[in-house]
Amino acid sequence: MKKLFDATELIAEAEKSLACARAEMDEIAFVNQKRVLEAFHKHRLCEEYFVEKTGYGINDKAREVIDEIFADVFQAEACAVRMQLVSGTHALACALFGNLKQGQSLVSVTGAPYDTLQEVIGITGESTGSLKALGVNYVEIDLIAQDEKARRSELEKIAKSASPVFYIQKSRGYSFDRQSLSNQQISELIKLMRAIHPGCKVLVDNCYGEFVEECEPTALGADLVAGSLIKNPGGGLAISGGYIAGKKACVEAALDRLTAPGIGGHLGLLYNQNRLLLQGLFVAPGIVSQAVQGAQLIAYVFEKLGMEVSPGPFDKRSDIIQAIRFGKAEPLINFCRAIQRFSPVNSHVLPEPSSMPGYQHQVIMAGGTFVSGSTIELSADGPIRPPYAAYLQGGLSLMHVKCTLAGALEASNSGQFPFF
Repeated sequence: MKKLFDATELIAEAEKSLACARAEMDEIAFVNQKRVLEAFHKHRLCEEYFVEKTGYGINDKAREVIDEIFADVFQAEACAVRMQLVSGTHALACALFGNLKQGQSLVSVTGAPYDTLQEVIGITGESTGSLKALGVNYVEIDLIAQDEKARRSELEKIAKSASPVFYIQKSRGYSFDRQSLSNQQISELIKLMRAIHPGCKVLVDNCYGEFVEECEPTALGADLVAGSLIKNPGGGLAISGGYIAGKKACVEAALDRLTAPGIGGHLGLLYNQNRLLLQGLFVAPGIVSQAVQGAQLIAYVFEKLGMEVSPGPFDKRSDIIQAIRFGKAEPLINFCRAIQRFSPVNSHVLPEPSSMPGYQHQVIMAGGTFVSGSTIELSADGPIRPPYAAYLQGGLSLMHVKCTLAGALEASNSGQFPFF
């Protein structure tokens, strides 16, 4: 087969062109790394906090210190870091169930939420345990593309009788056309919502956004943020778990849902993961920076080859996700197979589209990762539905992203996994 392009030359051109953008990400990583290091020093982290505990974990000092360190890193009053939180969706669900009562309204102001949260709310599925089934009202609006006048009009329609909880999804989810929100955009939304609904609470789905910018939404007025430890904040070392950070009362209410009223955050083992959680947090700012730089590199190369990408290579980033539109199922599937082929784990495995809990369409997933399902490690996935886009994220090192990009391009060039 005739060679379509030279992958090495394309990557070299991309790296040269992206030099300033990469330097900017390094500066952001430095700010975040400094904040993490200061939190470790403030709470006098020492080896005794790595010791294994068993049983109930009653008032475990190490767990308390880990919570305090994460709270400072997330610029919040409190934080709960728990291995019992099985995913980002679970962390968000606990935050929602803990802070909403029957008759209150949950208002998603960023349109339809990510697929897996829709059954939690009760938009899809028939669960008797969803928020809607338990008497919580749900309102969905999309304020992202509107001007302030239109936003104000939409927010004034929301009932004020019971203080609403506003939900903001920072990342794009499986939506090609929707951009992720910057913390500045989130801050503007929060100010407007509080001006119209002074008693409201604001929950931000922070998945994929941690450490991409110089601060977190909790520094800009969010009452709660939640996410997964096998995404950005675990630095590739956390083997599972999630976090909920924000106002102390809101975090405690979420913990009552995770465990039980009266138990809250006073019990719960970290299953001898203390060192890995802290070490992962310590390296996370640098690893997130590498992941973003890898996404910029991929965006440049694919755009150069005529593909539609979002965000563009020089666009400001507020999460680690890089979307690439393929337009058809076959090239999307082949692209994910090429990514899997150059993974460090299970490189011999051929991904197939399949049904996944919480998703309405079959999903193709490539993720030859050391931690199963880790999306701070290089992975790619996408639902088998128009516009047949791949959502690529992660990369523990820029070198691995470069190796994978070069290998995937050659695999397409040779006809092994054609996706152009």
